[in-house]
Amino acid sequence: MVDEETEETREYVIPPGGGVPWMDHTTKESHRPAERDIQITDVSTMVLQGNFQWGIVAVETDAGITGYGEVHGSGPQELGRLEGQNPLDINRVRDIMWEPGPGIETALWDIKGKLLGVPVYELLGGKYRDEVRVYCDTHGGESLGEAQSETVDPREIYTPESYANAAREVVDAGFDALKFDLDVRTHAEVDTANRRLDNAAIEHKVSLVEAVREEIGYDVDLGFDLHWNFTVETATRLAEKLEPYDLAWLEDPVPPHKYDAHRRVREATSCPIMTGENLRNPGEFKEILDAEGMDVAAPDPHNCGGLRNFRKIATLCDLNGVPIVAHNICSPVSTVAAAHAAASVPNFVALEYHAYDVPWWEDLVTRTGTDRPGDVIENGSIDLPEGPGLGIEIDMDVASEHLVPGEELVE
Repeated sequence: MVDEETEETREYVIPPGGGVPWMDHTTKESHRPAERDIQITDVSTMVLQGNFQWGIVAVETDAGITGYGEVHGSGPQELGRLEGQNPLDINRVRDIMWEPGPGIETALWDIKGKLLGVPVYELLGGKYRDEVRVYCDTHGGESLGEAQSETVDPREIYTPESYANAAREVVDAGFDALKFDLDVRTHAEVDTANRRLDNAAIEHKVSLVEAVREEIGYDVDLGFDLHWNFTVETATRLAEKLEPYDLAWLEDPVPPHKYDAHRRVREATSCPIMTGENLRNPGEFKEILDAEGMDVAAPDPHNCGGLRNFRKIATLCDLNGVPIVAHNICSPVSTVAAAHAAASVPNFVALEYHAYDVPWWEDLVTRTGTDRPGDVIENGSIDLPEGPGLGIEIDMDVASEHLVPGEELVE
């Protein structure tokens, strides 16, 4: 006989869209000492407008500790089920979240580190490195966004000179790894539906790569992004033309879930093929690894399910001899979180920095125990914070200046 009180009060996790509510993630009692027997009391978000919308998540507890994380866009909704949960049970609470959850998970790591007085990387198994290498996404060179008019020949905007000048600026700023977009428009009128480039378009793209290499030499790691735009035939023709320039990677040449197409491109060229920012979980990475569809993996801790899943993916890749170049388009909050995770895995190479053109990016946070903004990335790397949790504090004055209309500061 089912106990009526238990049946009425039991909390189930029901998958999105419904389903049989059999999975019960609640705990019946706590055997923790009082100082670790804590509860989530509130979850709130604020959205900042950078080069993307950054949803900063704050998870408050009855211990007076607040943890911070980040999600893309407006942030998680319907979080009432997390109230009363112990934030130290990161795996269990993350499972309660289903989707979305990475921003919440990061905040839980931040809380746990603050409570125990250790940096997040210690909670992830320790570190392989003190500094996390950063590569700078240099977008479309100096002319980013200037070729929107259909009456202008893009080849007059996206020029070898504009790419070379942007590369020189980034290298002079201390970065020894950078990436450009190579899927920029080539003709004022072009049929993009067929995903094919003609010879003139191929030669234009080769001229951009050649100009950058001539400017910065071969001691700098150089990647180019194709943003999933092309057919196997076009991607292969382009990759073969780029082989002399010793690229660190050619990113997303074909649509993201066409694993066999990735394999065919990879087998046809010596250019290392990178993909992964659009893959959502370790299972999808296992599928493309089994298909031998990539030389370099680009998991995004936001997109692949958080720091926990990022480490699972890194392990899968390590077992297959594949290095990690992590995708990241976030504010300093998630960038630092990703750095903690990157430091904890052996096969990490570099972490993306996507906000070189956002002048206040560095000012949004300070390292715990200091009042100095602007020291997140120095000389192309992140010196891992040693403060508890993420090791950073958000400058709410800076955040208030960049709130999306209608948003309010989190506590």
